[in-house]
Amino acid sequence: MLQTHLDSRRMKRIVKILTLVLALSVAVVAESSAQHTIAVTGGTGFATARPYPAQEMKAIWGTYQAGFSWRYYSMPRFIACFGIDVELLQRGFSFAPYPYLYESKKEYKYYTRRLNSIVVPIVWQPHFYLFKNHLRVYLEAAPTFSFNFSSKFYNEEERIYALNDDGTTSTGYPAIKEGKYEFRSERDNRFMYGLRGGAGFDLIFNQFEFGVRAMYDFGYSDILKNRNKYYSNNIDGVEKPGENPFMISPLRSPLDNLTVSVKLGFRIGKDGFEEWKWKRPALPKNKEVFKYTF
Repeated sequence: MLQTHLDSRRMKRIVKILTLVLALSVAVVAESSAQHTIAVTGGTGFATARPYPAQEMKAIWGTYQAGFSWRYYSMPRFIACFGIDVELLQRGFSFAPYPYLYESKKEYKYYTRRLNSIVVPIVWQPHFYLFKNHLRVYLEAAPTFSFNFSSKFYNEEERIYALNDDGTTSTGYPAIKEGKYEFRSERDNRFMYGLRGGAGFDLIFNQFEFGVRAMYDFGYSDILKNRNKYYSNNIDGVEKPGENPFMISPLRSPLDNLTVSVKLGFRIGKDGFEEWKWKRPALPKNKEVFKYTF
């Protein structure tokens, strides 16, 4: 109960800090001659992990993404914009603990974890316009910082539990096939970081924008602390059988996501693209006349 209360207070503090950062970022550049766009986003995709040493994995489809974004578009001599997003993103992985016990992949039984995270990408977006500024095409690159605030696990592999005839494990604890995953500081990393790359387009109608984008999140940090810090799941197997399927913690365990999302945005201020039509001033011509005589 104490840990749950502390996690709740920590989450509220993080949300307040992220909201303040976003508000200050908008205020800092609000007086500049530029375009500011705020938007809501939502989408779906898949999640997976890249453990090392390699394990038998499969992607988890149907993950969600939802959030808010802010973009700062400057004068046209700068071909990129700056932005910050605040998102809810579902991550996870699906792992076959005992693939060697089955003859084909169709028979594999998997341990699956889904994590709910708050993600803050700091975005750099090169772009260009088509069709008289009604279509924006762009690429995106961003470092990402995230916090995992909850998780659930689902376990198909009964061999993890070493079930007895009465449905208990060899230690006498009841077998657990699914439930809330309890984060432990000695085993799990809540704070993570990585890189994001993507591309998309926006349709622009007056002050409103509608867009579609695809993003790939490439994790650099690990969801599990490596075996130098947390070697095995012997304690987990006794206290909560089935929660941690790794007999020995992997050396690396970064998480990846592929997401396709839609965006509905609004440009702050009624000034259109007229102020973007910056032209280099004409240089004075050389009026000297040369006369050639023979």
